[in-house]
Amino acid sequence: MTDLPQFQPAQVAVTFVGAGPGAAAHLTLGAYRALQGADVVIHDRLVGAEVLALVPPHVTLVDVGKEGFGPSTAQADINAALVAHGVTGKRVVRLKGGDCGIFGRLDEEIDAIEAAGLSFAILPGLTSAAVAAAGIGQSLTKRGRNRALRIVTGHDMAGFADQDWRGMAQAGEVTAIYMGKKSARFIQGRLLMHGADAATPVTAVENVSRADQRVVAATLGTLPQAVATLDGPAVLLYGLAPRQARIALTQLQEARA
Repeated sequence: MTDLPQFQPAQVAVTFVGAGPGAAAHLTLGAYRALQGADVVIHDRLVGAEVLALVPPHVTLVDVGKEGFGPSTAQADINAALVAHGVTGKRVVRLKGGDCGIFGRLDEEIDAIEAAGLSFAILPGLTSAAVAAAGIGQSLTKRGRNRALRIVTGHDMAGFADQDWRGMAQAGEVTAIYMGKKSARFIQGRLLMHGADAATPVTAVENVSRADQRVVAATLGTLPQAVATLDGPAVLLYGLAPRQARIALTQLQEARA
């Protein structure tokens, strides 16, 4: 096998790394090498245990987890930790679940790093929507079905997040909804109000790609009841129904073996 170029996290003060949704099989080669070369890894709550297990024992792990509507490390404290470790000259990896740039507060942390005169690099990761869709045997886009893909959040700093409900409600549209469990009834009401069909499929994928992943098939009409059965983090795939989920999950488990 031809040797691939080594990624050198020492070139910058802080390297932002997308860890994927949980399974080590979804970690990129660049992300893996950044972890192997790190001195400090500052990680989120949603980073999978399989990924954290790949961090060498000598590396300092700093947990700065945040949870929607729950216990969280203040963003200002995360920014301060990044700067404090970054100025030491050590190789710092900021490890984020999924992809760094999708609902990951990346810009706020980059602003803090740049304000301190530090350099950074970004290694994107697989986002939960892509992995969840693959896990149910579906694609996020399809010719003749949807000409666009929305990735939205169920809540923002002001509470439940407003969206382009009329656009989402059109037949054939696909939307990946992050952090949508607590706002499921709000989402249902807004979509129905704007003409969405109650029979539109919605698939909830809990603990995406992890050993305890669970797929719950629902419709817009049954969405609140469906998500009420979920305990872990989930992505809602509005407009998609499961297909070959069992096969996809089996293949993932074989890849881990």
